[in-house]
Amino acid sequence: MSHRPRTRTVLSCGLLLVPLAVSSAACGGSASDALSADPYDAGDQITANTPDGKRQADPDKPLEVSVTDDEARITDVTATDSTGRFVHGELSADGRHWRTTGPLAAGTRYTVRVSTEEDGTPGRKTLVVNTKDVAGQLTAAFGPESGEYGVGQPITAELSKPIKDPKARAVVESALKVDSMPRVEGAWHWVDDKKLHFRPKVYWPAHATISVHSNLAGLKIAKGFYGGVSKPVRLTTGDRVEAVTDAAAHRMTVKRNGSTINTIPVTTGKPGFSTRNGVKVVLGKESFVRMRSSTVGIASGSSESYDLPVYWATRVTWSGEYVHAAPWSVGSQGAANVSHGCTGMSTSNAQWFFNTVRVGDVVKVVNSGGETMTPFDNGYGDWNLPWNEWRAGSALKGKAGTTTGAAERQQNPSDDARLRPKI
Repeated sequence: MSHRPRTRTVLSCGLLLVPLAVSSAACGGSASDALSADPYDAGDQITANTPDGKRQADPDKPLEVSVTDDEARITDVTATDSTGRFVHGELSADGRHWRTTGPLAAGTRYTVRVSTEEDGTPGRKTLVVNTKDVAGQLTAAFGPESGEYGVGQPITAELSKPIKDPKARAVVESALKVDSMPRVEGAWHWVDDKKLHFRPKVYWPAHATISVHSNLAGLKIAKGFYGGVSKPVRLTTGDRVEAVTDAAAHRMTVKRNGSTINTIPVTTGKPGFSTRNGVKVVLGKESFVRMRSSTVGIASGSSESYDLPVYWATRVTWSGEYVHAAPWSVGSQGAANVSHGCTGMSTSNAQWFFNTVRVGDVVKVVNSGGETMTPFDNGYGDWNLPWNEWRAGSALKGKAGTTTGAAERQQNPSDDARLRPKI
């Protein structure tokens, strides 16, 4: 090992100084002190449990680095992936061994920089480690698709595989990131083993920007099970538009950014067909829908049966609840509830409402005889869960969620009888 310098320079004034990177030394000493020397190649002192260049490391096993020279010791090790993220590790008290304590990612290249010291002389060795890729990686499909939405729109994530283990759920949830400007307090809620929804404590701010992405790629979720690449989405919100229907008063009040912009006479569900109470979110808009009672279980020939062309229909549940034009009930609008569950209004009012709201806007019903809108199985009733119950559905218990600054698949109405419209 004659290529490594072993000498120290003794300064004439009797003090040992750590030299600066200058051309002369104080007290008449030399600038060639061992600690200022260029690091020597410590390759012949370092061993690691990494495969040779023809093979890849097992990401399920920790990376270990050791020094073989009895007179040398490891002083520092840094391990980073291709994006610059550090992997946690620990160095033994005697400076002879180092190992990762954080999980390695699959299909990832790591750069490991090892610093050593022998007789006061620094050494250095850089290792490049590639970990094995794995099949069947977990990905997340975020929803809705990128675009502009109302302030009530939840974020959804649908996982490619079910996750049941609480520890694995915590790993996955911590890797699903929601960034917003301005920042809000929010949390993910596990709907089932594959679906998660994210919502703020209160509605999104108007004109917010929301970016959703995943850090699952390469992440170890469980032994032999890793995350894959997921496509991010970017949303913006428009004005805060809220429509509140008082079923007892037969009136809908529409507000934009807190100010009332319209009050509309309406009719809602009659006894036996009462409109659901609670907060719903606009799912879509259809300028024309053929509504048939047979699609919602009302037998043909019954006194309650119908088959009608309906215009300016704004959908709020997958089971067929709309806000729509109902010219046949204008005489009851503002006075009585005569519909089969939908909110009916005049054609001109329905067209105005259709043109005013967007997907994700809030439609709330109060004082109806109907049950409260369910959270997840008929659209977006997420806001009907109190915040403490919503937070209880997170795998990251006790950790407040704040954005920095699963998806419930939108089915085709032709695929499921639950999605048929009713009036």
